[in-house]
Amino acid sequence: MTTISPTGDAYRGEHVQLDLPVLVAGSTHTIAVPDGLEAALVLLAGDVTIRAATEERARRRDVFDSPATGVHMPPGTSIEIEAHDRTELALAATVGGDVHATDRAAPQIVDSSQVVVHERGKPGWQRSVHDVIADSVPAQRLLVGETFNAAGQWSSFPPHKHDGGDGEPALEEVYYYRFDRPDGFGFQGLYEPADPEHGARERAVFLRHGSVVGIPRGYHPVCAAPGYRLYYLWALSTVPGTPRGLALYEDPAHRWLHDGG
Repeated sequence: MTTISPTGDAYRGEHVQLDLPVLVAGSTHTIAVPDGLEAALVLLAGDVTIRAATEERARRRDVFDSPATGVHMPPGTSIEIEAHDRTELALAATVGGDVHATDRAAPQIVDSSQVVVHERGKPGWQRSVHDVIADSVPAQRLLVGETFNAAGQWSSFPPHKHDGGDGEPALEEVYYYRFDRPDGFGFQGLYEPADPEHGARERAVFLRHGSVVGIPRGYHPVCAAPGYRLYYLWALSTVPGTPRGLALYEDPAHRWLHDGG
């Protein structure tokens, strides 16, 4: 049996990090979260038995097959994962302290039937948003879920941000991307309001299957190429001292899109 701990191998920001462990069929692993970190595990693909306060078998052919199974892991806790097939996981965690173990905290499994699904947007930016570790899970700083874009559609749209610059809760975010076909692609926009010191700060990231994009600040719209469904796991951590919540601030220049006026 091996022990897996959050390290931020796929992405390590100031407040949130991401690992993407792959488990071999027939292997058993302990996933341990030290005091000072809080973590969330999401099954991307595979067949596992999860042993926490309860035991649950979870299967998912790929991210487009069914809603996820997830586990919230408070500081100082651990779970056991037995892989019955090759298994791909996402392990998101906070960075920067200010989360600590408590006597009452225990890992909580969120099965696929408990995932909260929101259908959002209008033609051109329609997507399905799945809350995995969100309002129904009493996490300290983490928020984790999945978004599914139809082919050719936009999401995180109209453009929004949650860096605290306009009174919204301050969070740092990371996106992990997959496509329903291996040649699929899309684009991630990243921009901030222009200011006298820096001028316009904007760039675009070409997205492929497996891309990871950190979003420490600013607006971050996403689009999928026609013909290719796009998926991304999103993990956010509040900045210390910020209330946990999914509130956001939309770019005022594009709010007219809500009413078409």
